[in-house]
Amino acid sequence: MTTSPRRGVLRLIPSACTSCMICAQECPAWCITIDAHTEQVSEPGARRPRSVSVLDAFSIDFGLCMYCGICVDVCPFDALEWSPEDDHAAERRDALVHDVDRLAAH
Repeated sequence: MTTSPRRGVLRLIPSACTSCMICAQECPAWCITIDAHTEQVSEPGARRPRSVSVLDAFSIDFGLCMYCGICVDVCPFDALEWSPEDDHAAERRDALVHDVDRLAAH
């Protein structure tokens, strides 16, 4: 019998995130916010530069999150995962919104 990982908080791996927005689109609670911009990247030997999305901001509002795990399941790049830490206690509502730095630190 295998056990599933303990669901604590969501962890973001910023280097794996391509800003595809699939997690935000599939979230039933709409608690994920992503800001990104596109840049042109030139590769040696390529005919023309290609456009890539660059992550500017990523946040999850844990006051809205249902901990359903859909965002983890749909991410094609494994940029979201469960962390066993419990770190949600807050005295103010705005402290439940975790940004890239806080999500990556879990």
